[in-house]
Amino acid sequence: MEEKTKVGSKRTKLGFWKWAIASIILRLILSYFSKYLNLSSRPEVSTPLTSLRRLAEGYWLKQLSISPYSGSMYHGSPLLLSILGPLTAKKIEGHASHLLCSLVSVIADFISAILIHATGHILVTAHGHSLKALGLDKLFKDTVEILPSGDIAALVYLWNPFTIISCIGFNTSPVENLFVILSLYGASAGLVPLAAFGWVIASHLSLYPLVLVIPVIFLLGYGLDAPPRKLFVQSNLRVGEERSKDQVGVKNKPIKTTNFAWRRVILFFFWATIWITYVLILCAVSMKEYGGLAEMFKRTYGFTLTVKDLSPNIGVLWYFFAEVFDFFRNFFVIVFHVNILFMILPLAIRLNHRPCFLVFVYLAISSMLKSYPSVGDSALYLSLLVLFVNELSEMKLSFFLFCGYVGVSLLSPVMHNLWIWRGTGNANFYFATAMAYASFQIILVVESVSAMLNYDRKIRKLFTTPL
Repeated sequence: MEEKTKVGSKRTKLGFWKWAIASIILRLILSYFSKYLNLSSRPEVSTPLTSLRRLAEGYWLKQLSISPYSGSMYHGSPLLLSILGPLTAKKIEGHASHLLCSLVSVIADFISAILIHATGHILVTAHGHSLKALGLDKLFKDTVEILPSGDIAALVYLWNPFTIISCIGFNTSPVENLFVILSLYGASAGLVPLAAFGWVIASHLSLYPLVLVIPVIFLLGYGLDAPPRKLFVQSNLRVGEERSKDQVGVKNKPIKTTNFAWRRVILFFFWATIWITYVLILCAVSMKEYGGLAEMFKRTYGFTLTVKDLSPNIGVLWYFFAEVFDFFRNFFVIVFHVNILFMILPLAIRLNHRPCFLVFVYLAISSMLKSYPSVGDSALYLSLLVLFVNELSEMKLSFFLFCGYVGVSLLSPVMHNLWIWRGTGNANFYFATAMAYASFQIILVVESVSAMLNYDRKIRKLFTTPL
């Protein structure tokens, strides 16, 4: 029996790597023909913050000793400008510079998939230990999974059409997603400097990952996702009572502690301070001749928070602020951004024992309400959702949501074409798909959170029911 399981695990690993390599080959082929696909001009793929075309414009201005933030083209990090900028100016055998930038995106996607794969295996192992600590491991032996959740999530990330489009769409979303996943992996594996580095760089590039500091703290303080901690307290009390009675077989029963690891959290903030200092110093050096850090904050984070660019995208803010009176604009800017913050505390209180799942929830909410969303944001949180495929097996409306995402993906370019190019439609056509997209994201968050809470109730019921 053990030999069969070993053979099965080897086949699973070989199957995973075959599909992973095939996805990389597909990306390389599509990258070569990306100039014919013209995805870089799609509003669903590239935004004013992630477009590499705008980055190339900023790099060209910097080469002419002009501030890269002159005009209203580039609004990204000066560090990203220094790293990716030279790649946008180089050519390979007469071909456009898209190849080098696409190669960076392919590498970023592959590393992200490997980190998701590793994080998934860590979560599966921790899940098994938690059930064993509660004495429920035998009850869950009947559940059969084709692949470990880490393998499934990594393959979903590599083969998700949103991820592939972002990879060959000449934008920086794959790089931003990489650092978010790096932070999650570092916190899950207990690598505090790596978690702090990923969080700082991800927040520097995109701002919205700032909210992930809460689940990262929970990961470092309480540990990986597990059933509610009250159950472990009750389990420890039961073990203590059994040991006091000197019953047989109690010595080997594991005990899970529920204490908060303050030392690791303090160490995280220490490393985060170091990385923030390094980033600010490098940005100050890069922007020394162009207004310093104040100009960078104004042109990057200020641009994001004030929603100055109202070009169409798959979000809802561009249409709203195009219609709202200027007198009320600042008020609604505050309302939309504070709305994200209002959801942080209640979710953190209710899901503090599920920090990795909380990362998915925060990313999905940020993708709904951020100023300039893209399909790269959806590619990230959908892949993280698959990490919990075992816990969310009883999730409702899954097929409805799948059809909804597919329908919006097909209708969005059609409505954009009818409005912009053919002139037979108007802005309401495209905004309708954006509203539908936001609605499906809301339903996904609500249903996934409900399914996770139902799973915790199931664990609680099995634990409290006498065998």
